[in-house]
Amino acid sequence: MRAAAMGVVASLAAGGVQADNATRPVVVELFTSQGCSSCPPADALLGDLANRPGVLALGFHVDYWDSRSWRDPFSTPEATARQRDYAQHFNGGQIYTPQMVVDGIREMVGSDARAVAAALAAPRAAATRVAFAGDGRSVTVGAGTGRGRVLLVRFLRHRTTPIGGGENASRTATDTNAVETLAVLGDWAGGGVSYTIEPPRQGEGVAVLVQAADGQILGAAGFGTREGA
Repeated sequence: MRAAAMGVVASLAAGGVQADNATRPVVVELFTSQGCSSCPPADALLGDLANRPGVLALGFHVDYWDSRSWRDPFSTPEATARQRDYAQHFNGGQIYTPQMVVDGIREMVGSDARAVAAALAAPRAAATRVAFAGDGRSVTVGAGTGRGRVLLVRFLRHRTTPIGGGENASRTATDTNAVETLAVLGDWAGGGVSYTIEPPRQGEGVAVLVQAADGQILGAAGFGTREGA
């Protein structure tokens, strides 16, 4: 699977990502858990994608894998609720891990590198501009068409965790852009709007997504997504 993931990275470097959409990154969300034995290959793929220009990769750790033997330190009920919301559009309410969702409108098994590459290369609709201030203390959503909700995502860029129980007992989990909090900044109705936010702490990053009711990502940007960024 690692070789397949590297193949995806190579295809992106060769121009596989549609990068001309008002500079908006492709948003890749992985629904995963440290308690899921099928998830490590998808976690590795997300880590590779996070290093590519034009991709905003986010790891949402669901809580339904948590047990007495192991609780994922990144798991949140908000991640599970977000996946369930997507499932209403994709899977008739069914949820599973690992699952990747690309731009809120395409889903696939999170370790399926070919399906992920195809989704990343697909054409995208015109984007609403999202831009952070240079100090990361404010973010502006530009004017555009459509309606949506403005979401603030905070994540830890990189962490390794020795796992002491569950299906992955005795393994070490490597998590990239693990989401810590997901909050609503406000609703967007097509007009320009700015928000004051707390900048990310050391080792953290933040992202702002503008998302329509049907799940489609209308605009997105990240800040502090890479070391020194």
